[in-house]
Amino acid sequence: MIAALENLSRIWGIQIKLFLLCALEEQAMVVFAKAVAADKRPFDVADYLIAECRERGEILTNLKLQKLLYYADAWNLALRDEPLFDEEFKAWVHGPVLLSQYHRFKDYRWHPITEEIEKPAIGDVLAGFLDEIIEVFGSETAVSLELMTHREAPWIEARGDTPPTEPSTATISKETMKHFYRGFAANG
Repeated sequence: MIAALENLSRIWGIQIKLFLLCALEEQAMVVFAKAVAADKRPFDVADYLIAECRERGEILTNLKLQKLLYYADAWNLALRDEPLFDEEFKAWVHGPVLLSQYHRFKDYRWHPITEEIEKPAIGDVLAGFLDEIIEVFGSETAVSLELMTHREAPWIEARGDTPPTEPSTATISKETMKHFYRGFAANG
């Protein structure tokens, strides 16, 4: 009987080890897929915003795109408790900036982004959420959105004592964004 139990234990031990190895490999693939998705997401969200606004008859400038990206991330933090992007926003003179997308479109300067961009397949939930962001903030001018961000705690806190017209590389806290906009959601 003991020999049978030892044999069974050895067999089960091997199966358990194989199961654990498979589970760890699967978990690593999920982590890798999330990392790849996180790297790609700012590009997909920017492309979606540009393409959707263009379909609605508006061509975005880099300044306005930056503000739409910011409000999308902020409201996703507030409502879903998770960021849209791992990348952090910087508290620049003209408001929040997502560096990957700023540098991507910086050659347009203050002019509309005219690059042909296809609307990416991002899923119905994210597309619906971004459509709401466009509905709420899309009718505002770039300068109006800039001024809005300048009156809100996340940008003010990140800049600290830096005068509003001075350059800054300060990072806007995702935690501050989440709590500030969650307060609006709770009171709205």
